[in-house]
Amino acid sequence: MGAILKLDELSKAFGAVTVADALSYEVQEGDALGVIGPNGAGKTSMFNLITGTLPSNSGKVLFAGQDVTKWNAARRSHAGIARSFQVPQPFSGMTVFENAMIAATQSAGLHGHEAERFCLRVLEQTELLPKANVLAGSLTLLERKRLELTRALCAKPKLLLLDEIAGGLTEAECTSLVQTIKDIHASGVTIIWIEHVVHALLEVVDRLIVIDFGKQIAEGEPHAIMNSAEVKEIYLGIEADA
Repeated sequence: MGAILKLDELSKAFGAVTVADALSYEVQEGDALGVIGPNGAGKTSMFNLITGTLPSNSGKVLFAGQDVTKWNAARRSHAGIARSFQVPQPFSGMTVFENAMIAATQSAGLHGHEAERFCLRVLEQTELLPKANVLAGSLTLLERKRLELTRALCAKPKLLLLDEIAGGLTEAECTSLVQTIKDIHASGVTIIWIEHVVHALLEVVDRLIVIDFGKQIAEGEPHAIMNSAEVKEIYLGIEADA
């Protein structure tokens, strides 16, 4: 297995505000990479650069061995990059199944019975099959988070980007969702996960990177990263000499 994603000196600024400062790292096929950092550090902007919803100022995005830097978001989605959003954004007036079908037809290019069967399998995987015919607007927060996962998975991703998907959940809900994410990763999906609920993140990822002011400041084994003085100072607000 090789690198499914490579960022090469990827940079983006809005005037004097830098949201990505020469980001460079690789994600191997089958990896689960965690991303942490303070609010406003540029984590979601990094996802926007990877998915193509935000153009970079310089640097490259390589996906599955291809330079996709100039590709738009739709083309990257068709190639196999899918994401969830911090705030779930379902089509609230449509059913859970209809939301899944839109992703399967528009992003994965499936149609008819093939699309229907695939969506039902994904709904079973994300534990939403009993809610298939329920309007998305009536779901609980956990169910909306699961629908975000469902819609991303119905795009048949090679790379799944999760943006603070555990935020706002109770401890029991978080534990339940983490198990689902573990199962998704075990099925072979490569994951990059931004999360403030660090204990949830550590249940899944095998590597962490830390971003601050758009710059990657640390990378490595998750527990070692969380115990480093630099990360405690920048991410947790604990001075290194405290």
